[in-house]
Amino acid sequence: MLKSKKYDLRVLEVEGSWTGQITRRMTARKTVVSKQQAGFASEAEAQAWAEQTLQSFLEGLVERNDRKAKARGERTEAIVKKEREAQAWRDARDVAGDDFDE
Repeated sequence: MLKSKKYDLRVLEVEGSWTGQITRRMTARKTVVSKQQAGFASEAEAQAWAEQTLQSFLEGLVERNDRKAKARGERTEAIVKKEREAQAWRDARDVAGDDFDE
């Protein structure tokens, strides 16, 4: 199972039925429930659901982070390329002797 400090699972018994929860640390003192499902007959069923859901939840986050990192890299490359082209244009302008500042 993937480990995460931010996300965890919790299993609670409420009025004779079990509830599985996926929790997220919002701050050092505050924890919020990201996903939950109630009505399990046993603690084992709730635990199994919570583990499976947490696993898929964390895998989705990893995929999302990879997509965002790839997009961020592409944006950075485009900015660097644009700046190189602009510098090349400025250098060519300076060599040609054109003075646009007058």
